Amino acid sequence: MIFDFSVFGTADAWISLITLSFLEIILGVDNIIFISLIAGKLPKQEQKRARLVGLSLALIMRLILLTLIGWVIGLTAPMFTLPLQTIFETLGVENAAAAAAISGRDLILILGGFFLLAKSTTEIHGKVNAKEEKHQPKGGTIFWSIILQIVLIDIVFSFDSILTAVGLTKHVIVMMVAVVISIIVMMFFAGAISDFINKYPTLQILALSFLIMIGLTLILEGFEAHVNKAFVYVSVIFSLFVEFLNIRFRSKNVSA
Repeated sequence: MIFDFSVFGTADAWISLITLSFLEIILGVDNIIFISLIAGKLPKQEQKRARLVGLSLALIMRLILLTLIGWVIGLTAPMFTLPLQTIFETLGVENAAAAAAISGRDLILILGGFFLLAKSTTEIHGKVNAKEEKHQPKGGTIFWSIILQIVLIDIVFSFDSILTAVGLTKHVIVMMVAVVISIIVMMFFAGAISDFINKYPTLQILALSFLIMIGLTLILEGFEAHVNKAFVYVSVIFSLFVEFLNIRFRSKNVSA
């Protein structure tokens, strides 16, 4: 039974809830950064609405996927095999046969990774060459185009989120509550994160570079090359620390 709240009568369920909520928030940082950057292309009065719609859709999709948990887990079964085993073996890839066998989950991660790579690279190119589009407040086409992009990347991050949840607890209701908590926390902080990123152009480039790293990570994960995301997050935190020093240095020089 999915909605069995009696599981919260055990200490294990609460420990799982706290742990999973924390992990979901950490994993959601990628999503917040993408939403903040893509929503930043909208007029100021539309950005909050785009963030709320994007995160609300993420919540709905994750809850739906949790009700279809058996189907989601089934997506880990191989669908077809790419003729890449010999190449993987030459490159020294462990479990070359498994890397060449592509499941539904792998396909979603690989396509999502390439989408992030293409989108982030295009955005960086536009910013570096000062060709970023200036959208007018009127017209809902741009708004819904951005929402569609948010939905596409939400799907990718949702599968990653759900599969993480499955590894921590067997109770679907615990997963659902953790997802709701994490999305509410993300909604609360999304505005501040978005404003901070969009305030400094160099932070936008750094955030886009971070998304390129995530895109590469998703592609590698799709080919069963498991990447310890702790290394990714540590490198990002270090880069942010250096950038904060740069911002402080520049502000002092301007005021001086």
